[in-house]
Order: sequence, then structure tokens, then C-alpha cells
Amino acid sequence: MTSRKAHLDLFAISLLLACCIFWGLQQVLIKATIAEIAPMFQASLRLLGATALLLLWCLWRGVPLFQRDGSLRAGLLAGALFGGEFACIYLGLQYTTASRLTVFLYTSPFWVAVLLPWWVKSERLRGLQWVGLLAAFVAVVFALREGFTGDHTATARGDLLALVGGMLWGLTTVVIRASSLAKVSAEKLLLYQLAVSALTFPALSLALGEVWVWHFSSFAITSLVLQTAIGAFASYLAWMWMLGRYPATKISVFVFCTPLFALLFGALWLKENVTPGLLAALAMVAAGIVLVNRKPAA
Repeated sequence: MTSRKAHLDLFAISLLLACCIFWGLQQVLIKATIAEIAPMFQASLRLLGATALLLLWCLWRGVPLFQRDGSLRAGLLAGALFGGEFACIYLGLQYTTASRLTVFLYTSPFWVAVLLPWWVKSERLRGLQWVGLLAAFVAVVFALREGFTGDHTATARGDLLALVGGMLWGLTTVVIRASSLAKVSAEKLLLYQLAVSALTFPALSLALGEVWVWHFSSFAITSLVLQTAIGAFASYLAWMWMLGRYPATKISVFVFCTPLFALLFGALWLKENVTPGLLAALAMVAAGIVLVNRKPAA
């Protein structure tokens, strides 16, 4: 069994940075593709493709997936939370910008820091960590207020979906860290999440009345390939692998640079309006989460 490391090494930092850059781009890709492929149908194609890639990877690498190890119940729960997160992302991008959605989505470390101590006592908050918690909460409320001013009801709906998505992502991390899933392979951990979503999303798409159009432009095909092969397969497999070997709180804080890339790609590609208030909220949430995850000296 591979031992856990107490700190992020150069390899982990480099891998996290590559993932963050793509995840920032990914929200913009989804947003740009919604005009051609309905959101839940788009998510279904992505997840079905990623599940197939993962099964082929495990077959090639000889990774066992179906032996009994007591992880089924926790795995199904993690899969349901993962699916809920991505339903919020894809549906939320119909109403709000990719940059705003990513800021709210990446409040995930906030939820990890608040909830994980209930099961892992060594993770409980102290001193300045509570100050950071309050700062992050105030920043989220500050950013949300823009969506409720003027004629921005749709934006507010998307912002709230993103916030729920961030909470579900945080809950997924907590379930992984506080259950038998912490001991399973990264491949099996990812399979639980991809497979549950891949099985349920097509039915959800039909229930929402989405039209399944099978004639895609070259851009839509490229977007789906990138979302599937890099986003839902390679980057998430790397994320699961790191969760099993490095501190969850340190990883969760590091990935907060993703909204910065989302803001950049959204402004340059989709010409999204990045308001001073959103930038201020982003900075305050980042500072709050860093404080929340700051470990006091022994």
C-alpha cells in the first residue's frame, strides 16, 4: 500500500497546475458548446465516453475493479454526489457566465474544511481558521448579491446552482477521505463516480425534455473529445490518485487557482464581463480558504 505524504512535492504541484489550467478552460468549453448540444445530453456523452476510456485503461493496466472490498455503499454515495455536482455545473452554465460559475464552484475547499473535522478530528478548525471561514462566507454572499440586483434572476439561478455544485464536490471529497474509499485504487474510485453519473444522466436529459441532436460541428466534436479524454478521464484520474497520496486540504486549497484561469479564458474567448465585485469576492474567498486550511504550529 502506498504511504500518504504530508506535503505537496514538485510532481504533485505540476500535476495540479496542469489540471487547474484545463479545468478553467473546461467550463468555457461547456458554456460554448451548450448552444449546439443541450447541457445534460452533453454531460451524458462526456461521462459515457470517459467511463469507456477508464474501463479500457483498467483492462490494459490489469487494474481489478469488481472485487469485494466493502466500498460499494460509500462508492455509490460518492457517485451520486459527483453526479449532482456535474448536473449543477451543466445546468448552471445556461444561466450564468463560466467565470462566475467557477468562482462559486470552487468554494469546494470551504465545505471540505467545515465538514471533514466531523469525521477526521485532526482536521478541526482553530484560531485564524475561523476568521478565514467567516471571510469566505462573507465573500460568497457579496458575490451572490450581484446576481440578485436588477434584472439578473437567471444569473442568480446559475450562481446558486454553482454554489450547490461546490458543496457537492466538497461532500464528495469528505466521503472519500472519511470512508473505505480512501483505501481503494484511484481507478475504482473514479469508476464509482463516472458510472453512476453515466447511467443516470441520459434519463435526466430526457426528463428535462432535451433534444438529442447527433449532427455536431467540428468545434462541438473537439469540445466533447477534450471534455471526455482530458477532463472526465485523465484529469479526474490524476485528482483521485492525488487524493489517495497527499493531504486533501492542501490539494483543495491549491486548486483554487482554477477560477483565475476560468476568468481569463472566459474574458478572452467568450468576452464575459468580469466585474470588480467578482474579482474582489474571488480574492476574499481565496484568502479565506487559505486561512481555513492553515495549520497552526505544533
